[in-house]
Amino acid sequence: MEKAKVYFTRDLSPESVVKLYQKLGRELPGKVAVKVHSGERGNQNYLRPLFMKPMIEKVQGTVVECNTAYDGARDTTEKHLELMKEHEWSTYFNVDIMDSEGPDDVLEIPNGKVIKKNYVGKNLKNYDSMLVLSHFKGHPMGGYGGALKQLSIGVASGKGKRYIHCCGNDGSYEDMFRQDQDKFLESMADAASSVVNHFKDHIAYINVMCNMSVDCDCCNVAEDPCMKDIGILASTDPVAIDQACIDLVKSSDDPGRDHLLERINSRHGTHTIDAAEELGIGTKEYELIEVA
Repeated sequence: MEKAKVYFTRDLSPESVVKLYQKLGRELPGKVAVKVHSGERGNQNYLRPLFMKPMIEKVQGTVVECNTAYDGARDTTEKHLELMKEHEWSTYFNVDIMDSEGPDDVLEIPNGKVIKKNYVGKNLKNYDSMLVLSHFKGHPMGGYGGALKQLSIGVASGKGKRYIHCCGNDGSYEDMFRQDQDKFLESMADAASSVVNHFKDHIAYINVMCNMSVDCDCCNVAEDPCMKDIGILASTDPVAIDQACIDLVKSSDDPGRDHLLERINSRHGTHTIDAAEELGIGTKEYELIEVA
């Protein structure tokens, strides 16, 4: 597989998000789902809707999310929609909680390493394309959060999230935290591959490297960012864009990078990237193209 192109800018502005997207040369046809992270109530680090507004308007997209598998402000559609109002997503955009009504759709994963199906909100079928807008940061369970996590846990329904966490078993809430770590990460890669294969070439990825805490935007009490902001990346390859983010953290001279890398490494976080590459949805070999 030839090297993937990953475009990068150090300018953290809404205009630069659009500029990098245009560099991809990939038009997203039809009705576009824009996958964001709504941010748990109390979280201080999530990407604000105004930052993403020009990009979402550029593709005339609908902001999409799914409910969570754990207690909080997003575990039911009613509460999730209220939070989307509080965080102003629905102030500026049409919002779709894709698993607001059942039954879920099932995406088959015949070559999955751990799971052979992925439960997603049934509204996913209403979209022709997807733009994955990810906030790159640490994560308590996955080690890091980026494009692959958005594709997997992010697009899965509440039921689907638990299914991924439980490595293909219909386990309890407690079971989500008792699984073999590498199998959980492979389950995420499996789920991500099903969404990539669903949209094929009608999908693009943007990762924003700012507010980089060791914790996810799903934490209502998250650590403050531990290292300085790095920039924005865009690619048509979810494996390459996440690998490029990892490499930018590793090459940083910021004293806080060791804290973030400890979180990533202690959870074997890059195993998700390795598994996704093995599943054929991208490559870790990339060309980083810096854009002024």
